[in-house]
Amino acid sequence: MTQQDALSLAQELTAYQFKDPSLLSIALTHASVADRRVDSNERLEFLGDSVLGLIVCEELFRRFPNYLEGELTKIKSVVVSRKICAEIADRAGLGELLFLGKGMTERTRMPLSLRAAVVESIIGAIYLDGGIEAVRPFILRHVASFIDEVAGVNGHFNHKSALQQYAQQHLSATPRYESLDEQGPDHSKCFEVCVSINGRRFPSAWGPSKKDAEQKAAMLALHELLPKEFPAAPELSPRATAEEQPESAPNFLGGQLD
Repeated sequence: MTQQDALSLAQELTAYQFKDPSLLSIALTHASVADRRVDSNERLEFLGDSVLGLIVCEELFRRFPNYLEGELTKIKSVVVSRKICAEIADRAGLGELLFLGKGMTERTRMPLSLRAAVVESIIGAIYLDGGIEAVRPFILRHVASFIDEVAGVNGHFNHKSALQQYAQQHLSATPRYESLDEQGPDHSKCFEVCVSINGRRFPSAWGPSKKDAEQKAAMLALHELLPKEFPAAPELSPRATAEEQPESAPNFLGGQLD
């Protein structure tokens, strides 16, 4: 594929026609093929990262008027992550259009960081070419489904999704959930579940359903891994009310790290 063909296809895939195609050309130029590093897409990647964050924050602010700052931050941190940007590049077919040096093109699969960077650099290029209103549709079209997934269909933060994103991106592993116990009569059971990542077992949690217990167990794991971003929630504290757990069950912070 020629460079001109790549530029034409990129504009088709992004549904945006550049007034200054040279910006798109820079956005697709990796440092390995640029004459000077300053001529690569790294500066546009830097700009695009901030523009992406702004648009996502604005969308979350408008979509979830009852969410506190901490809840919005949790969703944003997942949605703008490199893993999500790389997935967007894969789905849109943008990664294949990146201009790479010979050594890079010989790889069987493009690294996640490069695929994420091309999305951020294209965002930066569209912003410079057409402004914030031009780039907003491109961003929202691609992140909307991820916001839905992370926020959860019931309007509550999806801790399982956030934990999976973090574990796959930073630990190269997938969380495993294990049912430990269940108590109470059939019409009002409570379930105890824990999650393990790479053999590390995190504190268990109780919930009125296995799905709810898994969400709470995921939250406890996120609190262990990222205590600043995921402080323990009040409903998981030792002071949880009796109505939230079976009479003889341990509190929602039950369980120990191996």
